[in-house]
Amino acid sequence: MADAVHAAWDRIRGLPTRTLAELFADPSRVEKLSDRLAWGEGKTAGGVLFDWSKTHLEDAMLDAFEALAEACDFTGKRAALLSGARINVTEGRAAEHTAQRGVGADTSVEEAMALHARMRMLVEAIHQGTLGEVRHLIHIGIGGSALGPKLAIDALTRDLKLVDCHVVSNIDGLALEQAFAACDPATTLVAVASKTFTTIETMTNAMSALKWLGDNGVADPYGRVVALTASPDKAVEWGVDETRVLPFPESVGGRYSLWSSIGFPVALAAGWDEFEAMLAGAQAMDEHFRATDGRANLALRAAFADQYYTRVRGCQTRACFTYDERLALLPDYLQQLEMESNGKRVTAEGEPVDGATAPITWGGVGTDGQHAVFQLLHQGTHLVPVDFIASIAPGDTLDPAHHAILLTNCFAQGAALMAGGNMAADGKDPARAFPGDRPSATMLCDDIDAATLGALIAFHEHRTFANAVLLGINPFDQFGVELGKKMAKDIEAGGADLALAAFSLFIERNADLA
Repeated sequence: MADAVHAAWDRIRGLPTRTLAELFADPSRVEKLSDRLAWGEGKTAGGVLFDWSKTHLEDAMLDAFEALAEACDFTGKRAALLSGARINVTEGRAAEHTAQRGVGADTSVEEAMALHARMRMLVEAIHQGTLGEVRHLIHIGIGGSALGPKLAIDALTRDLKLVDCHVVSNIDGLALEQAFAACDPATTLVAVASKTFTTIETMTNAMSALKWLGDNGVADPYGRVVALTASPDKAVEWGVDETRVLPFPESVGGRYSLWSSIGFPVALAAGWDEFEAMLAGAQAMDEHFRATDGRANLALRAAFADQYYTRVRGCQTRACFTYDERLALLPDYLQQLEMESNGKRVTAEGEPVDGATAPITWGGVGTDGQHAVFQLLHQGTHLVPVDFIASIAPGDTLDPAHHAILLTNCFAQGAALMAGGNMAADGKDPARAFPGDRPSATMLCDDIDAATLGALIAFHEHRTFANAVLLGINPFDQFGVELGKKMAKDIEAGGADLALAAFSLFIERNADLA
């Protein structure tokens, strides 16, 4: 297998490099490299057009990457992922986030449906006033337990919030105080999201939230807590009534957990129908990912482009710009998904990788980014592949000129990156020259609704997995986040001599600031 993988990479690296202008001499290029994923009928219909025509992918390269995917046993590993096999080899567990959306082992899908039914009962009971008046929720988590809910709530509740939700992740007390200032303790619930129910940042924030409730006249602060966890016994031991514990399976990782009970604040803020629609959009992408092979598989094709730019062209970053305020938090979400999953230096077998793994993911919102960082994209010395994400339907009710200008800018940026040119009257001023031949992909959504958001997130999950398969790494562990946390605990306990010495020296030299 290793020989076949090396041979496939040699074939890819040996291909001639053609410019985007040369590639667009093929009149069928856009048709070959653009595909639309659609779902639903009538009012539930929606879809996303995925276009990779402005990347350097071409037939010969796609053939070579398909050979690489075969050498890496992409089909077998995809089947293992979706069947609930223990594909997370370093931790000895499955990765069953797709089962939360209805695609996976039958028993896991049945368990997910039962847990969703339990969550729905609690959400609807809260909406009906069973727990008294609830106007606010402070959702406390960190990592995927916060980034996913924060993205979805921001995207889906700009017009209407059934419950005002504040997501708090940072241990910096300012974050929690800001949430307190926006909430009435008498009408506030607290959701504590922790897989193990031991995460120090989350549990410290949770205790401070309980104290805030008690200090402000709430007689039973624990009675205002909902626990979202894979360790329900620990939540009950901590003090949460079992009727307000919403479990999720151990096989659902934090950055893949939005679809589980970690999505509770989304359902509470947007309503159960919206949460269910988000699951349905993700399931549509799951079904495509499971049933489609080779370059026609949207996530795998994206991974082919990612691998080409990272490993062949030496690109160290990849940018994502959302031309829609409703997706303003998507780049933040993708940073964790991609860099925590694929920021590895050894293979799944524990051997050193033989090249670059995940690029640095970054981005922002158009058109703001055009006046901030696009100078580097157009004229800088770094080659940065860019993803543009936009919506045909506007998210506002203002003059249609707003949305027309927004979309025009989105499309123009991709065209300008590709074509380049010189803005000088005589075409000879190097300061006004744009080299062009800079790649971008476009994802054009019918609208930014719950189903579309689900499909976009699921697409990026599968893209991340496909990249991991081509790299031979395990995307489902994250030991890299543990060392600093361990040293912080050691310092607190008086251990970790080197770190403690450095910390003590800092305190000594800055005593006047204390």
